[in-house]
Amino acid sequence: MNPHTILSQTERQRVSDGAFVPILNGCESSPRKLVLLLPQLGDFDSLEYAWWLQRDAKQLQAQGIAIRGVGIGDRKSGERFCGYTGFPPDCLFVDPTAQLHQTLNLYRGLSLKLPGLSPGVNAWLNLMLMCAGIGSPGTLGEVFRGYRGDRQAPQLIGDDEIIQAPPLPPLKGSLFGLAGGKGFQRPFELATLRLRNMGEVLTNWQTYVPNPAYLTQRGATFLFNAQGDLVYEHRDRAILGFAADMRNPLSFLTSEAK
Repeated sequence: MNPHTILSQTERQRVSDGAFVPILNGCESSPRKLVLLLPQLGDFDSLEYAWWLQRDAKQLQAQGIAIRGVGIGDRKSGERFCGYTGFPPDCLFVDPTAQLHQTLNLYRGLSLKLPGLSPGVNAWLNLMLMCAGIGSPGTLGEVFRGYRGDRQAPQLIGDDEIIQAPPLPPLKGSLFGLAGGKGFQRPFELATLRLRNMGEVLTNWQTYVPNPAYLTQRGATFLFNAQGDLVYEHRDRAILGFAADMRNPLSFLTSEAK
């Protein structure tokens, strides 16, 4: 069964009103449908992916792309996620046990099991190993890219923008220009956005992660045309690996439009 058929037949709880409805409900007539299977809603990847979508929201709307997201968590997780990231709650669905991720055969992440430990504790240990790059190829390189900057990636923070990323003091975007200029991803720019996300999750951990057993589960991206044909997919294989091109995670939308 192809992903579009599975998604068309799957109902999950919608964050906006708590209703259980088909995931693709309301976007049948859209020229393109972008469906994101997000990992835990408190995961680095989920928050960062949502940031990129918010950044390019006007362009996505102009292209007539309907967006649907399914994240691991409950409705409270989804409400917090939408409030923080700006992801539209009527387009986000929650799957508390990652059942849809498993139906689509997405990467469950490292799954070592130490005897005597609960599923949640085992998931924590596996997550820490993945953050160190074990069972998560490319993660460490992507972490370091966030610190050193990337001249092939776009600038992420406007010069007049104020970033709140405790424990750091409020930072004005122009400060990053002192590290090398502007017009590209400057050193520490992406790392600061990730620090802000980490602070948000850690201070609201129980809300974002009601069940830690699925911490290592990875997600995927599916793009369908108006006929429901799959025109692009990316299946995550690592933490901070939610896109084929992490420099510009939504670049596939431009290439598929040509």
